[in-house]
Amino acid sequence: MKKVLLLLLMASMFIALPAVKSYALVTQDTTATAPPDDIVFTEVGSAQDSAANSQVKTEKDTLKKDTAKVEKAAVAGKDVPKQSLWVTFGLGLLAGIAAFFLPCIFPMVPLTVGFFTKRAESRAKGIRSAIIYGLSIIVIYVGLGVIITLIWGASALNEISTDGFFNIFIFLILIVFGVSFLGAFEITLPSSFVNKLDAKSDAKGLSGIFFMAATLAVVSFSCTGPLIGTSLVAINTDLLTPVVVMFGFSLSLAVIFTMFAIFPSLMTGLPKSGGWLNSIKVFLGFLELGLSLKFLSTADLAYHWGILDREIFLAIWIVLALILGVYLLGKIKFSHDSDLPYVSVPRLFIATATFVFAIYLIPGLWGAPLKAVSALVPPLSTQDFVIGQDSGGSNQTTTTGHAKRKYAEFLHIPHNIDGFFDYQEALAYAKQVKKPLFLDFTGHGCVNCREMEARVWSDPRVLKKLKEDYIVVSLYTDDKTDLPAAEQFDSKILGTKVNTVGKKFKHLQAERFNTISQPYYVLLGTDEKELVSPPIGVEFNIDKYLQYLDNGLSEFAKKQTNE
Repeated sequence: MKKVLLLLLMASMFIALPAVKSYALVTQDTTATAPPDDIVFTEVGSAQDSAANSQVKTEKDTLKKDTAKVEKAAVAGKDVPKQSLWVTFGLGLLAGIAAFFLPCIFPMVPLTVGFFTKRAESRAKGIRSAIIYGLSIIVIYVGLGVIITLIWGASALNEISTDGFFNIFIFLILIVFGVSFLGAFEITLPSSFVNKLDAKSDAKGLSGIFFMAATLAVVSFSCTGPLIGTSLVAINTDLLTPVVVMFGFSLSLAVIFTMFAIFPSLMTGLPKSGGWLNSIKVFLGFLELGLSLKFLSTADLAYHWGILDREIFLAIWIVLALILGVYLLGKIKFSHDSDLPYVSVPRLFIATATFVFAIYLIPGLWGAPLKAVSALVPPLSTQDFVIGQDSGGSNQTTTTGHAKRKYAEFLHIPHNIDGFFDYQEALAYAKQVKKPLFLDFTGHGCVNCREMEARVWSDPRVLKKLKEDYIVVSLYTDDKTDLPAAEQFDSKILGTKVNTVGKKFKHLQAERFNTISQPYYVLLGTDEKELVSPPIGVEFNIDKYLQYLDNGLSEFAKKQTNE
């Protein structure tokens, strides 16, 4: 309920402004998982079982082509569920709606309507020209999305979305965008380029309409550039992301401008341009600054720098929310703001929402779980102080009564689950205690992984099974810790040298399960065979998740009985 309430409060920021200063709340996405085809399990990288190694070689020869095709499809994002693409499309739509109410685009509505009014020789031709104008907007932006995809490529997009230094780059870009929206400077394209497009828009026929749409795209770049950039990086990138985001973004603008071009009388219902337009821009600037921390946090966690712990992250968010609330009440004024003679009701409601959000975050400074934003903030294990714990913030059980486990000094499992971080070590222990394995392919930058841990793993029934009935092994596929030279090897399936802990487990996931998406949960018996097929990925329905775990335990019990 708390999450729903917060979402409603944030949603009010899109609906409250009549003219309503409608704007996009940037959301994350995540790479979801598609079930792979059934394959035979083999042990990867083990030097202890020569028979298994022989089996690996044989199966590699027979399945090489099929595995490469499946892995390529997984990397390219072709197995991403439709829901993920719908979320991506919705993000683009929201960004397009937000862009319309920015100072760079909103004042252009009368110019656009005047352009078509002068050119229209008849009602039918006017409607046709307006539709062509809208389609031109879509072609221009979708074309940009296709170019981005062709330049970076499918596997490269997936790889860079989890790269630490790429996330640092995105962090800096969003900071620049945010500061730009606050009025420090404007990001514009060369005036000569804009003037050439504007001159071509005076041409008759279809070319003139197309260049009118191109002029809109170029002139509004200082506003749309940051929004498009944020939308593209707000979720884990796959092959279709740039195209889908651009289509959603352009569709919003195209529909709005086309409707005003066909029905000019609708303009009478629009509010006059004024200071409220810049207020929307400033609001989005604060959102950009807040979102930028997510990308810095991803790099910080992957490389274990320790510069952005959870409480520091939350403190910055709290301060940004409070400053935004004060700004909306007119107590702070930026360079492009006009005087605010009074506080309107919409401003008051939005300011109230930001203050409520800040107050909600405050208990997190002392260890509150904050489930509504758990997917975006650093894990609790990075917290220096948590009420009720004596370990200085570690989320791990401190008295386990066993030797230190591999990678445990820099990796963690939430909810005090006493698990493993290395597949071979977990497998050996599972055989010793005769319990099934719960493989958790995860990542520091995986938003859905954090959401699953906060919403599903925290359920007492799920947590009890994970703690008592399974041997949990969390395999971080994006960790940047270097492997010892003796453990490094070349991965044909990834097409790269496996020299980090993350690549080691990404190779394992790609070779065994034909996917590199996270989260990905696999239940294995001690014979390394799947207990339940296919494995699952994102599943927020707790009952279904419990059923998956129960089915695994049932199958494991049958195997134990037969043995």
